[in-house]
Amino acid sequence: MKVLWAMVVIGLAGCASSPVPPDWQLNAHGSLKNSVTAYLVGNSKLAAVEFSRVRTEIASTGRADLLARAELVRCAAQVASLEFNNCESFQALAKDAAAEERAYADYLAGRWTVLNTALLPAQHGAVVAAGTGATLNTIEDPLARLVAAGALLQQTGRLTPDAIAVAIQTASDQGWRRPLLAWLGVAARRAEQLDDKEEVSRIRRRIDLISGVGVPVH
Repeated sequence: MKVLWAMVVIGLAGCASSPVPPDWQLNAHGSLKNSVTAYLVGNSKLAAVEFSRVRTEIASTGRADLLARAELVRCAAQVASLEFNNCESFQALAKDAAAEERAYADYLAGRWTVLNTALLPAQHGAVVAAGTGATLNTIEDPLARLVAAGALLQQTGRLTPDAIAVAIQTASDQGWRRPLLAWLGVAARRAEQLDDKEEVSRIRRRIDLISGVGVPVH
């Protein structure tokens, strides 16, 4: 996985001016990466523990803007996994965040009507401009691709089968159980609406495999 902060162009790794970053910065960056990874693979307990360390390290600086950035990265991982909560933890710190970060939070929450896309990372600005999942495959970073798909789904309420397939394949390739299960659920509901019983059955078997249901133990 690429450095997580590259996803939002507001990295902790880039906020120090000295050649050797201070310990708190290295610790916060490492714990944030661990927290997001644990969350994506479905280990909620570890994700919470690691993010608590992030908060502790950043609190030592008294920088609410940095904590807002960390909360925004966590919110992005939630959107990638189709867990929409309006980025509430970020909203509590939004007054101390930069305009680019507030714009990114609006993007994640599906508030696109007054969104200034010039403040977004280029890949996400392109998604807003297209208004569809047509640009998903042009996003190189897998987590950013899933974030874009989740933001689109929240904003539009639906995605094309091709866009859903891109999200499923992305999560599957990375072994990220949480978003994979979420996106398979989207695909299953669509198949149910089309009364495609064979496809529903296929998806359910895949969900059971990921969830460990009915898998023989040797």
